[in-house]
Parts: sequence; structure tokens; C-alpha cells
Amino acid sequence: MSTIPELTRHARELMHKAVESTKREFSGIRSGKATTSLLDLVRVDAYGTAVPLNQVAMVAAPEPRLLTVQPFDKSLGHAIEKAIREADLGLNPATQGNLIRVPLPVLSEERRKDLVKVIHKLAEEGRIAVRHARTETLSKIKKIEKVPEDDKTRAEKDVQKLTDEHIKQIDALIHAKEAEIMEV
Repeated sequence: MSTIPELTRHARELMHKAVESTKREFSGIRSGKATTSLLDLVRVDAYGTAVPLNQVAMVAAPEPRLLTVQPFDKSLGHAIEKAIREADLGLNPATQGNLIRVPLPVLSEERRKDLVKVIHKLAEEGRIAVRHARTETLSKIKKIEKVPEDDKTRAEKDVQKLTDEHIKQIDALIHAKEAEIMEV
């Protein structure tokens, strides 16, 4: 049987993971600025298998609207360029010597609004995960025997406070990402 502090700690961990997951999801969404995490999900056919781009090349963001990709092995240049083009990110890479330049097109107003809808959906998934951790923990706290009701009530308040804190963190992430996307 778990103790109240163990259950509270577990709830905090689950909620923290939900916030971190939301952060990770947001980093993959393109805003107006170049960020190396934009290409994190791109997989390149190299040496007969699909590998993450960051294992075969160095990605940098030297300018706000430009990413550069420098392959570790020059023979992979075309495969990397093809992988970026086919990653459905709306990017059009161009090779210059042994450097691949990936200019980021300006987002249209309509595309920006679509992206805002996407981040709200992802944020709601994060909130649901936080609430699920709360619900799960509260039901376990109620089932604990030989613990005074006052302790259970205090623990329930603590778990609710944790929930509120983590939901606020997700809301702050939404506002920051939304401002970043809508910035022209």
C-alpha cells in the first residue's frame, strides 16, 4: 500500500511529464522563427536505414528565417535534402557545396490561425493528462486505510494545488507559443 507522500510525489511526476510532453510537442510546431528542433522528426535514409537527421548532420539556425544542415558525411547530402523536402513541413532545402540551406517561408495569416488551433489541441491533451494524474491519485488516496480523514483531505488539497500549478504552466506555454506564432 502506498503512503500519501508517495502518491503525491507520483502525481507530481506524472503532471511534470505531461507539461514536458506538451513543451516537446510545441517545439515541433513551426512559428515565424527558425529553430533547430523543427527538424527533430525528420528521418534520413542513410546506410540502408532511416535515422534521425541530427545523427547524420549538424543543424543550426544562423538567422531567424534560415536553418542550415551540415552533413557529417558529404555523400548523404542528397538523401538529407530529400528527407527534409518530404517531411511535410513545407520546406524547400537547397544545397550549396556541402551545406544545405533551409529557408523558412513566411507564414500566412490563415496558416498561423491553424497552428494556434493545433497548439490549443495539444495543450488540452496536456491538461487532460494532468487531470488524469489528479483523478488517479485522489482515488488511491481515498482507498488508503488507517489514515485520519484530515490527512486525506489535506492530501487532496495538495494534489489539487499541484494540478492547478501544472495547468497554469501549460497555459503559460500556450500564451508564449501563440505570441510566437502570431508575431509577424
